[in-house]
Amino acid sequence: MPRAMQRFWLGAAVLGVLIAVLAELKAQPAPGDDALVLSADETLAAALRAGDRSAARKLLSLQFSFADENGKIHDRKDFLADLKGVGAASATDVKIKVYGLVAMVTGYRKSALGNDPFFLDIWAKQKGAWRALTLQDVLLAAPGAPPVMPEAPGAPSKPADCKNPCQTIPYRVRSPAEQDIVNAFEAIERTRFAHDADEWSKHIADEYVDYRSGQLPIPKLGGSAIIEDQKRYNIAPVLTAIQSMRLSVYGDGAAMITTDGDDSAPLSRSARVWVKRNGQWLLAISVETAIKASPQ
Repeated sequence: MPRAMQRFWLGAAVLGVLIAVLAELKAQPAPGDDALVLSADETLAAALRAGDRSAARKLLSLQFSFADENGKIHDRKDFLADLKGVGAASATDVKIKVYGLVAMVTGYRKSALGNDPFFLDIWAKQKGAWRALTLQDVLLAAPGAPPVMPEAPGAPSKPADCKNPCQTIPYRVRSPAEQDIVNAFEAIERTRFAHDADEWSKHIADEYVDYRSGQLPIPKLGGSAIIEDQKRYNIAPVLTAIQSMRLSVYGDGAAMITTDGDDSAPLSRSARVWVKRNGQWLLAISVETAIKASPQ
């Protein structure tokens, strides 16, 4: 092989390795992102307490929304119009997880209604700066409350079918990554429908926790145990149809916001974070807030 050709192929190989290394580095959280996300979250909370719209506006993405503990949805404009009405006391039991270009901050902080809901704040790195995609509150069961247990034997074995959300969701995907996440979500619902805890676990991150109105948090092992109990006692899983969805993918992290409910289940608003690991999208957290009817 001519020397010039050898140099060409050697250069191409080196370039290929360099591109792969850079791609891997890009997918990893930058050093200090945990601190940057926490600082942004605390700055936003301080702006809410002070009613500082200018400071808050700089930290909100254009797609921002907020769901309070009653499930009421506030879009960006309404949120900024009544900052003090949102309430954002200092948070406790704060935890931060960064998944590439998506991060979540969780904990507890007193709401404008005087309660102490659990909160999930989802952030995305947009044009080099962390911006809040959504904030969601959910009022959990009091610590020490008995866990929600499966119903007694004799309950219906299964719903008649599971078209939505097991087979189709009213959402137009915009990228291969979005399609992969939708496929993963539908697969999760199908495994619950089939009472297949082992297959369900394959789509769930180890750090996963499920938070729902009026219930205690359910970690991954707890979710698997519930599916096993439903299978053992022939109990139908609660599968709720998706009415609408908003999906935002940033690298190896994604945020999914849905409105759920049908004739058999009350409306709720759910926020989920997904992480891509080893080429597979895994569900990292799910927060579901029941939407309470407005007083007449």
